[in-house]
Amino acid sequence: MEVREGLKYTKEHEWTNYEDGSVSVGITDFAQDQLGDVVFVELPKVGDKFAANEAFGVVESVKAVSDVYPPIAGEIVEVNEALADAPETVNSDPYGEGWMVKIKPDDPAELDALMDAAAYASFCAEEQG
Repeated sequence: MEVREGLKYTKEHEWTNYEDGSVSVGITDFAQDQLGDVVFVELPKVGDKFAANEAFGVVESVKAVSDVYPPIAGEIVEVNEALADAPETVNSDPYGEGWMVKIKPDDPAELDALMDAAAYASFCAEEQG
């Protein structure tokens, strides 16, 4: 399981990266591994607004269907349209080409409440037992 330094993580297994005024969001390597082969990704539209932890998308795999949650409130400013044709990218490159949306945060300080890499790695270890 890969956990990248410099990113922030949620208990729902999303990662975030705040850069240039927007927050990139995707699911973690742990999450994609638990889901198995991703076969479909449904994402919101640019301009949609969400509250923190309000489901904004769906990831469907051969094992399960899971909602995806924005860790912070804000407006969707960019969507990774390539995932519609290649949802398996979430499996092969969850922290790179598998990103899902970029959000303009209402309050970037909300990111301070998320876990850093070390805390997330410990959280995953506890979940695995």
